[in-house]
Amino acid sequence: MAEELLIAVSEFETRVAKLAGGAVQEIHLTRAAGYSLTGNIYLGKVERIIQGMQAAFVNVGLERPGFLHVRDIEGPRLIQGDSSDERPDIRDLLHEGQQLMVQIAKDPISGKGARLTTQLAIASRYMVLMPFTDHIGISHRIEDEAERERLKSLIDEVRQVHGTGMGFIARTAADCVARDAIELDVQVLTRIWDRVLEKKANVICPAIVYEELPLHIRVVRDLTDPDVETIRIDHADTYARVRRFVDEFIPEFSERVTLYQDERTLFQRYGVEDEIARALDKRVSLKCGGHLVIEQTEAMITIDVNTGGFLGSKNLEETVYRANLEAAGVIPRQLRLRNLGGIIVVDFIDMEDEEHQRQVLRALEKASEADSARIRIEGFSSLGLVQMSRKRTRESLVQQVCEPCSHCGGAGFVKTPETTCLEVFRAIVEDAGKRCDHPDRDYLIRSTSEVVDRLLDEDAEQMQRLSARIGREITIQIEPSCHPGDFDIVLL
Repeated sequence: MAEELLIAVSEFETRVAKLAGGAVQEIHLTRAAGYSLTGNIYLGKVERIIQGMQAAFVNVGLERPGFLHVRDIEGPRLIQGDSSDERPDIRDLLHEGQQLMVQIAKDPISGKGARLTTQLAIASRYMVLMPFTDHIGISHRIEDEAERERLKSLIDEVRQVHGTGMGFIARTAADCVARDAIELDVQVLTRIWDRVLEKKANVICPAIVYEELPLHIRVVRDLTDPDVETIRIDHADTYARVRRFVDEFIPEFSERVTLYQDERTLFQRYGVEDEIARALDKRVSLKCGGHLVIEQTEAMITIDVNTGGFLGSKNLEETVYRANLEAAGVIPRQLRLRNLGGIIVVDFIDMEDEEHQRQVLRALEKASEADSARIRIEGFSSLGLVQMSRKRTRESLVQQVCEPCSHCGGAGFVKTPETTCLEVFRAIVEDAGKRCDHPDRDYLIRSTSEVVDRLLDEDAEQMQRLSARIGREITIQIEPSCHPGDFDIVLL
């Protein structure tokens, strides 16, 4: 399927969309003051060790200390010669005040500090350098055994020629790539690591010693593959930078990089703006007439599949099967589009036929193959649920462009006028019982127009009874600044 990369740049933000067959598959964006930190390497200082969590908080110069778990401390474990599966105690590896190089594995999300690792990795077009190990790895997406062996032998040979014992992983893009390209990547990564070590020796801790490439270069490096036919960029300076990078590292794509100069904005021309708007909605319509409901919570993502207006043409089981089958093909794309990660629970419509369940599961796995993020899919549970996990390295699209509602605090609900009126009555009764020493002072209720209307209409009789009960006059006033569910009671 033909793919395109669209890069839209302004002084405020950079946005990238990957299209396949004309449909948006992925969206990456970064604001001028909010670039992703994933991949950056810092010289940090251990501030605090939490033995009960087997973790440490490391100051890397950011707003909050980063979180480093013992299982992410690979270098020191190997240095100690511990080859067992059992992890050592974190206090045997780190001490407070210690300086060490760490890499950001996950951006700070929702008030949490960045997730850190000492398993440093620096990526290029075809290779990933792992300076603290001598391992040679091959991307699991390269399935041909002969090609895997060729790459292993080639990387080992190139390492010997250049006298480096560091570890390397061949990325998916290295499939069938010639020796010259592999050798060039090894040389470039080795020089980058030398500069990192040089910078480390000359900075004051905490400090950054390696910064990942900017978004527009990184996505070109990571997302271009033989299926990408065009890379469209709407900003002349960015186009020139991307073209220089492509000419040097991916020359076969040089003619595919084009400068977009149409009057309509790039994202409007290809419908990306509309797709972003739809990706912020929790409801996703299916072609068959059914729909998905995607809810993002603190702990997990839940996806509910509904038949909606899809009635089918045969029997109930066939109708449910067809709706589930389409949903299975749509869900992985929605996860990529919205960049949803962590634990994902899918509630498909109940199916009695086990073969239908297997077919839906296979469709879900097939649609997930295009995702570069690591995905794990479990089978149907006894409750008819499918549990998935998707690696999360950055905030979701909603977290990047939205904030919790100031009215409901992110709950998605506000109190009804009836509920607010009942709370008003309880508050007045409670306050009147405490103020028996001022029986001549009356009450003023200030709230939204909806609450005031109800107090004057449906609850007017209750208001009169309450006034008689406490022996005080109660007046009402609309307060435009009140949010739904808010009210204020003033003693006059």
